[in-house]
Amino acid sequence: MGLLFVLGVGLIAGVVSGIIGTGSSIMLVPVLAFVYGPKEAVPIMAVAAVMANASRILAWWREVDWRAFAAYAGPGALAAVAGARTLLVLPPRGVDLAIGAFLVSMVPARRWLGAHLLRLNLWHLATAGAVIGFLTGIVVSTGPISVPVFVGYGLAKGAFIGTEAAGSLAVYASKTLTFQEAGALPSSTLLKGLVVGTSLMIGAFLAKPFVLRLSPDVFRYVMDGLMLASGASMIWSAASAS
Repeated sequence: MGLLFVLGVGLIAGVVSGIIGTGSSIMLVPVLAFVYGPKEAVPIMAVAAVMANASRILAWWREVDWRAFAAYAGPGALAAVAGARTLLVLPPRGVDLAIGAFLVSMVPARRWLGAHLLRLNLWHLATAGAVIGFLTGIVVSTGPISVPVFVGYGLAKGAFIGTEAAGSLAVYASKTLTFQEAGALPSSTLLKGLVVGTSLMIGAFLAKPFVLRLSPDVFRYVMDGLMLASGASMIWSAASAS
């Protein structure tokens, strides 16, 4: 029953993240922690995230901005290794609280940037990739934190989903390899991650027709709602655990 529940939530999370580009970890991690324990949930989600992001790249291959991907993914992948190696020595509560506050604050900040016609450039993406990559190596999920970065660069709908997925794939693949080298990814955990990842992949492909129907304005409102909900959930989680 536990596995079926995880797969059901994974399919729904795959559809949701396939529509808005992120959010699968936020939905799945509490379920994985409940079924398998919080310690095993981290590497399981890392493997599943690799598969989920790969599916979003395949679904939106023609829309990916490869220059933006390269600027973000290079520093992000290297920083994720450093973050994963410090996972056991840094308390994640404070990091979760800071990320939650960042996400909430980015809603008015993104709107201010749009109103003043300010756009992020490739150097901004590289800097953001390094910061987000390091944080992703430490905590279970920082998926929504990349939303304002790629949206601020000017990407939307399929271009945003595909490019953000490509950048996240590089980060999560680096994190997963680090777990494997450290012996934190036994075959049983890897298998669970592959199974969960499969449900996310199916959901991502089911979501593509919904994305094509979204107007850019509706897409941005959905992004704002996701950042508010994600930020609030991270702040609540950090406060409840303290």
